[in-house]
Amino acid sequence: MTEKELQNKLNELRRLPSETEVFEFKEAKEDFDSRKLGKYFSALSNEANLKGKPHAWLIFGIKDKGREIVGSRFRQNRKDLDSLKGDIANKTTNRITFIEIYELHLPEGRVVMFQIPAAPKGIPIAFDGHYYGRDGEELSPLNLEEI
Repeated sequence: MTEKELQNKLNELRRLPSETEVFEFKEAKEDFDSRKLGKYFSALSNEANLKGKPHAWLIFGIKDKGREIVGSRFRQNRKDLDSLKGDIANKTTNRITFIEIYELHLPEGRVVMFQIPAAPKGIPIAFDGHYYGRDGEELSPLNLEEI
């Protein structure tokens, strides 16, 4: 995606009244727990499949309330950021990982956009042996009906 397309996608998501099952904003000003990142990967991937979407988004550097850009210093070194692809793949079903990890350097601060693929039809994505989903804005275990 081009920088313009990414900015348009970010603005589109920021205009929505609330987060959905297929996108999540996190401040992640300094750091973010890697296990929690994996749980969000699983949940967003599974929900994208259930909602018939090609992918989902996890976005760092945005306040959930008010959608204000606060900037993120999460893994500022590009090599460290890219290493997340392998870290996630090592703990997910079929080694599925991010489509791409984008950085936007905006006047208000740096935004990191994780593009997460939808789980393949009939194959829910587990992280570290557990299946995750979302109930509205909440991260939760994937229920049996969804599996």
